[in-house]
Amino acid sequence: MTLILGIESSCDETAAAVVRDGVSVLGQRVASQVDLHARFGGVIPEIASRSHLEAIIPVIEESLDEAGVTLDDVDAIAVTVTPGLVGCLLVGLSVAKGLALAAGKTIVPVNHVHAHIHGALMPWMEERALAGEDSDPPWPLVALVVSGGHTSLYVCESPSEHRLVGRTIDDAAGEAYDKVSAMLGLGYPGGPVIDKLAQDGNPKAHAFPRTRAPGLDFSFSGLKTAVLYKVRGQGAPRGAPLLPGIRREDVAASFQAAVVDVLAARLVTAAEEVDARGLVVCGGVAANSALRARATAEAERLGLPLFLPPMALATDNAVMIAGLGHWLFAEGKTGDLGTDVLARTD
Repeated sequence: MTLILGIESSCDETAAAVVRDGVSVLGQRVASQVDLHARFGGVIPEIASRSHLEAIIPVIEESLDEAGVTLDDVDAIAVTVTPGLVGCLLVGLSVAKGLALAAGKTIVPVNHVHAHIHGALMPWMEERALAGEDSDPPWPLVALVVSGGHTSLYVCESPSEHRLVGRTIDDAAGEAYDKVSAMLGLGYPGGPVIDKLAQDGNPKAHAFPRTRAPGLDFSFSGLKTAVLYKVRGQGAPRGAPLLPGIRREDVAASFQAAVVDVLAARLVTAAEEVDARGLVVCGGVAANSALRARATAEAERLGLPLFLPPMALATDNAVMIAGLGHWLFAEGKTGDLGTDVLARTD
């Protein structure tokens, strides 16, 4: 049995978790900063870093207490080192180093985006393991990681092998949700409110563009601009009111349909190109009802299993960090006191 303590602080959630054998969650805590950043319409890095400093030790202690273990019981400390906001990442890594030094534990550096992929696989792997069946997913998988900071496609050959095959060339899908939400005066974060509003709208009311970037890449800046022109007109000053007759519900539904169409099309194309044996959709936008429904339909059409994270694990968390950390630790992919953070990475 291997116990991994995971620490996540890449953006605006401070999280810790204890995971057994890479799949079984024994304890976890997440301290969200959404309310702190809502009035600014987005994450303020300095505020986020200071909030991590206040929350991280209590979050770790509560996770260990829930798991019924102490720091001495864990085999390694997995911590997010990339990608993310540098100040936020440094808080998590600094605490991980201090704990590792004090308790004589190994540090396992984890890529936050790769961890999202593993987080989507964990429930399936645990269910199979408990049933005494082979818990190895059907590699290769094609994974769509889509959130406020990332929109990427990976080909996955194992829990720790992820090859980037497509990424956004401008805005991430979640970022586009936030900006469209701001245009419509709906607040932050934009994903949940637009998803809810779209339920009462007509997805065909506005013919927003489905931008096709080269290869398997994504682009959402043109879609964002098209929404701006539709709701406020070209050349309108910042903060201008919505044009007469604009229904927020229809704009939300039409915008969401465009985003989902592009995401689904790239996911299917990648799966067909690499002869994937399964699909993964993960990241914060994986909580979106339209995307989950569309991904489910495409997987059924292709005859492939679909791996989606539970709603509670779609956004940033430390369960996925500890889960992936288990496999990296087993493979000897560890760090030391010289390990550093990196804001951007593949």
